[in-house]
Amino acid sequence: MMQGPAVGEERDTGMGQETKRPATYEDLEALPEHWVGQLIDGELIAQPRPASRHARASSRLGGELYGPFERERGGPGGWSFLDEPELHFGADVLVPDLAGWRRERMPEVPDVPFFTLPPDWVCEVLSPSTASLDRTRKKRIYAREGVGHVWLVDPQARTLEVYRLSSGQWLEQGTWTGDERVRAEPFEALELELGVLWLPEAKAP
Repeated sequence: MMQGPAVGEERDTGMGQETKRPATYEDLEALPEHWVGQLIDGELIAQPRPASRHARASSRLGGELYGPFERERGGPGGWSFLDEPELHFGADVLVPDLAGWRRERMPEVPDVPFFTLPPDWVCEVLSPSTASLDRTRKKRIYAREGVGHVWLVDPQARTLEVYRLSSGQWLEQGTWTGDERVRAEPFEALELELGVLWLPEAKAP
């Protein structure tokens, strides 16, 4: 992975650049345009924009949800979705791949640079360099802030994991793989065909 801009003392944990001294929002703003930065537990964590396998899964999933759950086309509506919104939770700044808010909590999407209202659902698309971060520290913060559901999509393993928050703890609702058809919380009204999320398998020569 490419090395990020230097901010204080760095250590390589396989999750992008991290810093030992408390980072600030100014450090995040100083990142190059093509990098995604987050502040987690006082550390600046930055990665370059994802590759095609990651981007396809995220964009396809957002497209599948948008029609029935935001536009009310063949579904119940009642949601607003955003790609890579910047979420400010106290000193922590997180950027999920996708996030959704129920309209009853956010009737209109405001014209703001970041959001302080926690989403009702987030999706993290895993990559080898970010999976540990997404599964541990980010999920912990989402639970602390009361995010109702977390989806973890792994485009390399071709899996979807669904978690629901209950009494501050994550309960796994299921894991699906390959081309399975899924009805998963909180979007049970949609039968999602997982196969549309993945890049085609490489053909043997």
